[in-house]
Amino acid sequence: PPQDTVVTRDQALEIARLDAEKVYRDLSRFRVTIFLEQDGWHVDYELKNQEGFVTVGGGPHYVIDSVTGKILSKRYEQ
Repeated sequence: PPQDTVVTRDQALEIARLDAEKVYRDLSRFRVTIFLEQDGWHVDYELKNQEGFVTVGGGPHYVIDSVTGKILSKRYEQ
């Protein structure tokens, strides 16, 4: 992971959540994973089924710059 990380895990989650809510509104049906790679924070929303297991399809996926907090890429899966 990059040594000069300024944006915390919680801040990256917040950045992704605020953007995702504009499109998906209710995020409670998603499981969120976040991990730090060379290119920044990867935040993935995976759709859960009724039993809480991740199902095929999913939600938004983000790469967030770990220094500036800028969303570098986002992809919405329906």
